[in-house]
Amino acid sequence: MIDRRSFLTAGAAVSAAGILAACAKKDPAKSTGSTGSDTGSKQIVLGFSQVGSESGWRAANTKSVKEAAAAAGINLKFSDAQQKQENQISAIRSYIAQKVDVISFSPVVVTGWDTVLKEAKAANIPVILTDRSVETSDPSLYVTLVGSDFEIEGERAAHMLEKVLAGRKGPVKIAQLEGTTGAAPAIERAKGFAKIMNASHPEWKIIASQTGDFTRAGGKQVMAALLQAHSDIEVLFSHNDDMAIGAIQSIQAAGKTPGTDIKIVSVDGVHDGFVAMSKGQINAIVECNPLLGPQLMDAVKTVHAGKGSTLPRWIKTKESDFMADQAAAALPSRKY
Repeated sequence: MIDRRSFLTAGAAVSAAGILAACAKKDPAKSTGSTGSDTGSKQIVLGFSQVGSESGWRAANTKSVKEAAAAAGINLKFSDAQQKQENQISAIRSYIAQKVDVISFSPVVVTGWDTVLKEAKAANIPVILTDRSVETSDPSLYVTLVGSDFEIEGERAAHMLEKVLAGRKGPVKIAQLEGTTGAAPAIERAKGFAKIMNASHPEWKIIASQTGDFTRAGGKQVMAALLQAHSDIEVLFSHNDDMAIGAIQSIQAAGKTPGTDIKIVSVDGVHDGFVAMSKGQINAIVECNPLLGPQLMDAVKTVHAGKGSTLPRWIKTKESDFMADQAAAALPSRKY
């Protein structure tokens, strides 16, 4: 749950645009599980800190990482940060103390990582980012990023809305459900959407924008409040499917029909999002692929072999876009 991810020349900030339903509390500095045997000097040990378990997307991402590690014969030390940066920093320091071979994590937010990443570098432990980027003063503090282009996802969402609103003229009043404040997907999806809107659609206006923390409960609560303040909302752009699904409940409670009275464009492409789209409640979804595990394990092996310099700075995932009339046919083949 991040030009998106401007790969971080000194002082560069990553633009844009989750997440956050916490699980049962655990000590973030300890491994919450491992995959593979701890025996054998040649086995790669990977310390992985997951941002949390806030959504269907994140659950699929975690499953992909664990299954790919097992298939690759990599000993996975896994921790759930429960959407707290301090938990991730503690977990990374624990991995450094354990002298793992490689560290990987999906950052809660963009900033605040330099100190712990410098500690990993001093310990000669390479770092691979997954899903989200960071802003750092030293590009050498991590090897590569495996994940999506969130700013482009925002642009794609705007283009999907163009299709949803095809033939319509005049002002369009849009509400935006943002992801977690400070998280790369939230920053960059908002930036990408605004880029297309400002360049090509002066008639579109975002009349309300608020974070729903990438959670279903957050989307429901925030959308209810937005509808009370702005009963004339015509379009909802949600930074993820879970918030959109929560918002649908509030739209219905307000006596409106989601997908008809209020058009909805969302990002992710999780199973429940496709179910809602097949019912006409979501008009379009921009896919953000969570199945990063195999690409991550390939990168881990390359880095461990001392060939990290051969990797691109950003290993991008392949994704698609879907309109409501494609949902029913696509749903049976969805893997998450």
